[in-house]
Amino acid sequence: MEEENEKEHPSRLFTLEMLMFTIAVISGMVLLYSLVTREINIFVLFAAGLSFTLSIVMVIRLLMDPDSVRARQSDAMLKLASQTLAYMSDGLDREAAQKICGLLLPSTAAIAVAITDKEQILAYSGYEAAANPSGSMIRTLATHATLNDGMMRILFTPEEIGFSDDTTNIRAAMIVPLKIGKNVEGTLKFYYRRAKHISETQKSIAEGFGKLLSTQMAAAALEEQTKLATSMELKMLQSQINPHFLFNTINTIASLIRTDPETARTLLREFAVFYRRTLEDSADLIVFAREIEQTQRYFTFEVARFGAERVAMQVDIDAEVEDMLVPPFLIQPLVENAVRHAMPSEGRLTVTVTGRIEGNDVVVSVADDGVGMTEEARQNILHPESSTGLGIAVKNVHDRIHGYFGSSAHMDVESELGRGTCVRLVLTGGAVNPTEEPANH
Repeated sequence: MEEENEKEHPSRLFTLEMLMFTIAVISGMVLLYSLVTREINIFVLFAAGLSFTLSIVMVIRLLMDPDSVRARQSDAMLKLASQTLAYMSDGLDREAAQKICGLLLPSTAAIAVAITDKEQILAYSGYEAAANPSGSMIRTLATHATLNDGMMRILFTPEEIGFSDDTTNIRAAMIVPLKIGKNVEGTLKFYYRRAKHISETQKSIAEGFGKLLSTQMAAAALEEQTKLATSMELKMLQSQINPHFLFNTINTIASLIRTDPETARTLLREFAVFYRRTLEDSADLIVFAREIEQTQRYFTFEVARFGAERVAMQVDIDAEVEDMLVPPFLIQPLVENAVRHAMPSEGRLTVTVTGRIEGNDVVVSVADDGVGMTEEARQNILHPESSTGLGIAVKNVHDRIHGYFGSSAHMDVESELGRGTCVRLVLTGGAVNPTEEPANH
């Protein structure tokens, strides 16, 4: 009961704020009416004045409450991050950069916000925007220095920024590197009228959005690389760097800020780990236990989004299977497909992941008790030309087990309308040396 009360605390604060504000407005109107009409009733004036004063004091105290302040700040930042991700769905081009600068400017104490690549200004919003059009060459020394060493800079004088005279009203700045891996590919810059405007909150905002933009740039770069690689690798990336999943997750966390801040904080931490692991695991073989851990982390967000009464996952993996090496993104796409395509209109969807050793083979199954599919749909998802929806992830996993375990490895799909679907991976020879890379990799 105490835990439920704590979770409802931000919600109650908001309701109380609205109540006190309403009382303040009503009592203020009564005072104003009494003064204008000169129908003075001492008791009414005293009651209205007391109500107005107490309600204003309560509103100020509630607004200054640390929990309430943190909830509002977190909610605003998450909404801002969600909009930023939406603009970068196709990468950080000039149009997206300009929208992001316009979005960040009113949310900070800065008088100008700019984004650059390694040579030019991609976008600029705010003070002296006309003098810094998109496509202009980078002029400030501090920006060049950040591009060279990848260090965030907080600058408190025009001279530190690289301005040669005192004709500008820009007196301070923060320059955040935008990185893809270890390479600096651009900068995010915040300009201020006074050095005192650079607070710890402003530093956190600048650094946080620098990391967010860097992560999205890295995702876009990975996608571009896969276009130059095999279609199998492209499909793997597309099934993992899913902007709709990112937007849904951020919106889910944002909605929990007021109703369940503790869960929101937990999901934020898990989301950071999930996304970092997604990028880290894009190339090498990983231990199967790590793939399951990442899949369970992904499923946490789906439970937060739909509720435990709508989705559940069960995992039953033999210890020997947990230790074997597999290509990453083998199980999560199949579980994600189950949630996206097998969810019944009513009741709960249960996804069950099992892993067993059968002779020299490892057999992994992802089964659900959802809506199932027709025989025609079952045949189509493994067709070589399948490139959208359910087919892209299943075909990708099918191709990857062939690439790592040889042509004898295969996938079986069984499904029945109204009863569910089971995807069965037979990793031929996977159990011979579970901690060694397959010979044909």
